[in-house]
This record gives sequence, structure tokens and C-alpha cells, in this order.
Amino acid sequence: MPKRFRLTRRFPAAITEDGYRGLRRFADEAGLSEAEALSFVFENLDGITDNEGLAGRLRLFLRDLDARKD
Repeated sequence: MPKRFRLTRRFPAAITEDGYRGLRRFADEAGLSEAEALSFVFENLDGITDNEGLAGRLRLFLRDLDARKD
């Protein structure tokens, strides 16, 4: 029997415009709401990411983070 989908946690979060556009695009293509799309991504993070590629992208993001805050 499949698990019931319940949104049990809400948290205030900020997202960049580029990130939000990507989330909306993914949700639209998958036929999900934005909340469902985020839940899917985080529940399946290990299965949908390449650990080496993720680490490299994270390093680039962290390097540019301060400049992006201005």
C-alpha cells in the first residue's frame, strides 16, 4: 500500500528567481504542484543527483554566494 502524501512541515524559505523558475518548470513538466515537486526532489535526492557533479556545483555556488547577495 503506498504511503499517504501529507505535507506535514512548513518552513519559511527564500529561493532565487532562477531557482524558482526551475522549480516551476519542473513542477509543470511533471504535473505536480510546487510543494509536491520540492517534496519529490528532497525525498529522492540521493537517487537523482550525481554526487561528484553536485559537489562541484556546490563549490561554485558557495564561491559566488557573497557576490550574489548584493
